[in-house]
Amino acid sequence: MASTSTEDDNQTYFILGLGVGIIALVILLVVGVAIGSRGHGGEKQAASPTTVSMASAAPVQGAAATAVVTESTVVVIPEGSSIRVEGGVVKFYFATGSADLAPGAAEALAAVIQGVGQGKKAQLSGFTDSTGDAAINEELAKRRALTIRDVLVGLGVPPGQVALKKPEGTTGSGNDAQARRVEVQLVD
Repeated sequence: MASTSTEDDNQTYFILGLGVGIIALVILLVVGVAIGSRGHGGEKQAASPTTVSMASAAPVQGAAATAVVTESTVVVIPEGSSIRVEGGVVKFYFATGSADLAPGAAEALAAVIQGVGQGKKAQLSGFTDSTGDAAINEELAKRRALTIRDVLVGLGVPPGQVALKKPEGTTGSGNDAQARRVEVQLVD
C-alpha cells in the first residue's frame, strides 16, 4: 500500500510540475509577443540570430543580413538591424523606416544597466540617415530612442535614470546604414 501512495505522489508532482511549466511558457510567450509588437507596426521580427566566434571588431555584411561583432562574437541579424558596443557606447542600428531592435538588446545593455546601478544615468541620442524627409526622420529617431528607453525600463532601470538627448546634428555619420542609429552611453 505504501508503494501506491508513493506512485500517486510522484504522479501528482509530475502533473503539478508540468502544469507550472506550461503556465510559465504561456506567460513568456505573451510577454515576448507584447514586447515584440510594441511600437513595431506589426512588422515581422527576425528569427533567432546565428552566432559565430570571431576575433574581429568590424561589421560583416552579406546578402540581406548583417553580422555584428561585439567583443568576440558575431551575431547575424537579417533585415539590416544590428547592435554594436564600441568604447562603452552601445549603438543600435536600424533598418530603413523601422524602429525594430535587433535580438540581443538586453545583453548589449548589461553594462549600461550595471552603470545605472552605480549611480550613473543612461543617455540616449537618436540619429537619422540623410535620405527622405528630415521631419519624419527626426520623429523616427525619437521613436527608436523611446523603444530603447522602454527596454531599459523593462529591464529594471528607473525612468528617471534614462535621459533622451537630442544631438546637435541629428544626421548620423557614416553611410546610411551606419547613420540610422541610437547611441546609449553612461553619464554622471
